[in-house]
Amino acid sequence: MATTGTSRSAPERSWLGQWNSNVSSYYLLVGTTGLLTVIGLIMVLSSSTVTSIADGGSPYTAFLVQAQYALIGLPVLLVAAHLPVRWYKRLALPGLAAAVVLLVAVIFMGEITNGQQNWLSFGPVRFQPSELAKLALAIWLGTVLGRKQPLLGRWSHAIMPAAPGAVVVIGLVLGGGDLGTALVIGLLVAGAFFVAGVPLSLLGLGTTIAAVVIGYVFIVQQDGGDRLQRIIATYGAECDAASECYQSLHGLFGLGTGGLFGVGLGGSREKWSYLPEAHNDFIFAVIGEELGLFGTVLVLTLFAVLGLAMSRVIQRHTDPFVKVATAAVACWIVGQAFVNIGVVIGVLPVIGVPLPLVSAGGSALITTMAALGMVISFARTEPGAAKALAARGSVVRKSLAVLGGAVRRR
Repeated sequence: MATTGTSRSAPERSWLGQWNSNVSSYYLLVGTTGLLTVIGLIMVLSSSTVTSIADGGSPYTAFLVQAQYALIGLPVLLVAAHLPVRWYKRLALPGLAAAVVLLVAVIFMGEITNGQQNWLSFGPVRFQPSELAKLALAIWLGTVLGRKQPLLGRWSHAIMPAAPGAVVVIGLVLGGGDLGTALVIGLLVAGAFFVAGVPLSLLGLGTTIAAVVIGYVFIVQQDGGDRLQRIIATYGAECDAASECYQSLHGLFGLGTGGLFGVGLGGSREKWSYLPEAHNDFIFAVIGEELGLFGTVLVLTLFAVLGLAMSRVIQRHTDPFVKVATAAVACWIVGQAFVNIGVVIGVLPVIGVPLPLVSAGGSALITTMAALGMVISFARTEPGAAKALAARGSVVRKSLAVLGGAVRRR
């Protein structure tokens, strides 16, 4: 039979249609954020009970503190998820200025923890300004680079004022000795510049200069630190199991012991004070030991889906500010997650960054939830998303009204 001039299109698959819906990014972001936060609370409880008892406290001490931070972060996320995009643009410069002031305060009056001067205390409130600086810098870079996007092909416009602002923030973080956070902020900046359309030659040159300066000043010439020794221990032929490699080896012991399905929730042996920072930087090792390969793959998949959802926002949204800010947040959160996991599995040297939403820590959890709330707000304003969400809400209200009427007639 002869074919006509118009070809018959293949029927659309229902699951593909759902994936391509206007609200897919929104639901993926909400779902993965919620699941990772719940997994984090469970694993903080499981990994901290033994050390809490050893310190003479309740077995639930660390868990209750983390749960309080999650309860604080939840309304922050909800407010951020409903804040209009224009308000983020208005908050960009004041937010960055406040972050810089706090980072300067850390250098003069900050508290030192684990060799890093990155904490501030105001009465009972103790927090890390470097975590707030990540979010402030992401919003500011989105505003600056988004506004100048047509001009970013010229090096002068690509550099000013975004590059100096990023250098100031990274320099202040390095001034407190926090190399791990500085590297994560570097990923954030690189993601923002790349999506904004900065020439790759300029991006490569800036990355090379930053790597040389940081490597020489803060690793090779570091005074009284062990960063170079940790790098040599990770990639060298010999490793002292009693010092530089102790934490990495015990992380691998935990992952290896877990096998396919793990030893069971709460059954970790490494958390019995063998593995330092079991409920913080090395919580992924406890996940592998207690939940096995299944648990680690689940966490990896959730972070991959989180990154995929943010990439959908970047591709689908029409506002350059949203694209750049979302890219910065994606490289920060997903990049930090894979850096943390790389440290635990021995691919990267120990640099002390937590697993976002999962590791214990209030400043990191609240700020990460705020950043994801902002991206959820962006997802709500994707083309067609607001209308689709409003329609689904009206369906729910109509269904409840019908159900209420039926109950009253009875």
